[in-house]
Amino acid sequence: VMIRAEKREADRILNEQIASVADLKNVPSHALVLEGDPFDGILRAAADIRPDLVVMGSHRKQLLDIIVGTTIERVIRKGHLPVLMVNNEAQRKYENVLAPVDMVDASADALRVATTTGLISDSRATLLHAFMPLAKGKMFIGGADQATIDSYVASERQEVMDELAAFLAASVDRIHGRWSLRVEEGGPMEVISRAVSEIRPDLLVMGTSGRSGLLKMMIGSVTEEALRSLNVDILAVSPIVR
Repeated sequence: VMIRAEKREADRILNEQIASVADLKNVPSHALVLEGDPFDGILRAAADIRPDLVVMGSHRKQLLDIIVGTTIERVIRKGHLPVLMVNNEAQRKYENVLAPVDMVDASADALRVATTTGLISDSRATLLHAFMPLAKGKMFIGGADQATIDSYVASERQEVMDELAAFLAASVDRIHGRWSLRVEEGGPMEVISRAVSEIRPDLLVMGTSGRSGLLKMMIGSVTEEALRSLNVDILAVSPIVR
């Protein structure tokens, strides 16, 4: 009896919230209240509804999250669905998008999903890639002058940019005119954090790692680190099964 009463109350509150959101006035919407753990309930609902996108608000991190991951991270890891984590006040349209990319299918998948769901469409987007010039350290130790090192790094950056541009042209259905490509030296999370501080995007678009199981839980991915540490809305796209 108590559980039924709590479900009725939760349903009432959700429907009141739906009715109070002006943007939902002409959008068919309904409340769904399920028993159980939030993670399990979200996956069960998603399996039944088969949505194009799961939208979740962030929550205060707790000690247990460090061990098992937040509900959002677990949904991304196990649900195989695009998940939009909303960290900031909702807005009608994302205007300034940052998309870290690499030369892997996950990056192309993330851009396709962001486009087909209308999250970036004709928005200004910066495609960001992190690279490490492998011989730079050896050149420095070997006594090469700064001009030679700088020339090498610039050459490596241009080569990576050309390869990345070719990959994206072959892998993404359409490269929009307002998208720009940026290749920065450094580790992935270092480069992403720096770009977020500088560009101040309102949306970060990221493909997730293809790793699974214990390895992924122990090591995590760049996407999971971004979910935990960056105060920006994030669209996380799991690898699409082919």
